Amino acid sequence: MKTTKRKAKILREALEEWEKERILDEDSRDKLSSSIQVLPFDWRKMAVYSFLLALISIVIAVVSIFTDDSFILFLSRLFTAPDLVKCIFFSALSLIFFVWAFRRREHKPLKVFSNEALIFLGVLSLAGGILYLGTALGNKSGHFSLLLLLAAVLYGVIGFTFSSRQVWIFSIISLGAWFGAETGYISGWGAYYFGMNYPMRFVLFGALLAAAGFLMTLEGEREHSDLGRKILLFSTPTRVMGYFYLFMALWIMSIFGNYGDIHVWRQATHSELAAWSVLFGGVSILAIWHGLRWDDRISRGFGITFLLINLYTRLFEYFWDSMHKAVFFGILALSFWFLGSRSEKIWGSKNRGYDE
Repeated sequence: MKTTKRKAKILREALEEWEKERILDEDSRDKLSSSIQVLPFDWRKMAVYSFLLALISIVIAVVSIFTDDSFILFLSRLFTAPDLVKCIFFSALSLIFFVWAFRRREHKPLKVFSNEALIFLGVLSLAGGILYLGTALGNKSGHFSLLLLLAAVLYGVIGFTFSSRQVWIFSIISLGAWFGAETGYISGWGAYYFGMNYPMRFVLFGALLAAAGFLMTLEGEREHSDLGRKILLFSTPTRVMGYFYLFMALWIMSIFGNYGDIHVWRQATHSELAAWSVLFGGVSILAIWHGLRWDDRISRGFGITFLLINLYTRLFEYFWDSMHKAVFFGILALSFWFLGSRSEKIWGSKNRGYDE
């Protein structure tokens, strides 16, 4: 077994503990201990940091190129060209990046980070192509949400075809942007759509998206085929993004309610907004219960995180103005200390006998 120095130490201490408890004999312990090989260097972290620095260097290089006279002449010709030419240029560029990335992923699957970096460049290039397509069509009606829908469809097809979670996530982000823009366009860019402000709409959108993720999980587990495995691959990011939209919208609702006018909201009392806080807390508790009941880390994690966000938001909301700041931050410090000590205790019970 090849592992890091820290993990090797933990494994050897575990073997010694099992020997003391007579779960293993000395020969078995020595045999297992000798099979542990310490990796001299964490190349995975090196790869992550290297590609982050590479992307930063690319940005610096691009900025530097902009000072070159010949490149400035090329850019001036490109950006003074018709919008349709720009659309074709960026679309072709995205095609190059996607083909390059997916071919490299087939032939060099271990080079995960460089492949994902190329896919990201393809995503950005395709976004530029769609943007210039909209300007080329000269959409004077203001119905730009159709471009966002086109982006969602294209990203979804590319992500699903080539089993790319990264592109699939951009598809969901584009779908959320389309939903917000489309409901805004239909309502004449008013504050309400069927009596719902923007956060309220995204509560429903996030709930539907999370439900779609659950259905994808069930379908993927039921369908024992390549299609089923592919559906299962995208079920988790779909559900995570659904939870993100849902809980973020609920958090905003707990602060602003279903108000579309800032002046009306300022006149609202805490009791009028309390129902949204209760709803936010109830959904968080339901997610925690689901996570504990079915050992679902995603539901449990979102539930716990946003329940704490809800509690601390209410603390600031109700006591920031009325309480002395020393007392306020003292309570805040004690609560964080309590959370830290409880987390430490839970971690210690799960890792008894190991050093951090």
